Amino acid sequence: MKPFKVVSNFEVYESVEELPKVIQDLMKEAVSARDNAYAPYSQFKVGAALTLNNAEVITGSNQENASYPSGLCAERTAIYYAGAKYPEVQIQNIAISAKSMKHKVNAPVPPCGACRQALIEYEVKQNSEINVFFMGESGQVMKANSIKDLLPLIFDNSAL
Repeated sequence: MKPFKVVSNFEVYESVEELPKVIQDLMKEAVSARDNAYAPYSQFKVGAALTLNNAEVITGSNQENASYPSGLCAERTAIYYAGAKYPEVQIQNIAISAKSMKHKVNAPVPPCGACRQALIEYEVKQNSEINVFFMGESGQVMKANSIKDLLPLIFDNSAL
């Protein structure tokens, strides 16, 4: 046996106002998308906004369904739309904001495991990192320079 260590690095911003202006604007798009989420069951709204290297901004929000597995998270809604509409365009950044209708969410909320897997597929496909900015409804914002910081032991096409 030998030890194996995994290290992830993040940046923490105390508020949205500390982010670069372009990312502040992207986070505003994520918040706007979050407010349009359809979340009658969980009462947990999430919005995501992507910037593409063709200057397009794509947004998505979580969309729930009475048959729970049929719903889709905000991050996958946005990334699949980007992949369908702009299949050869690279994703540069994703901003994510989450809000509960039951209590205040002041801590950063990262993507769920399924979204991390979907995001890593696009990072591998485009062979360049995607910056991930995530927050609750207020408070700190965290940044990962790559999906690999959120999902360090990736499953990708090299395993197939």
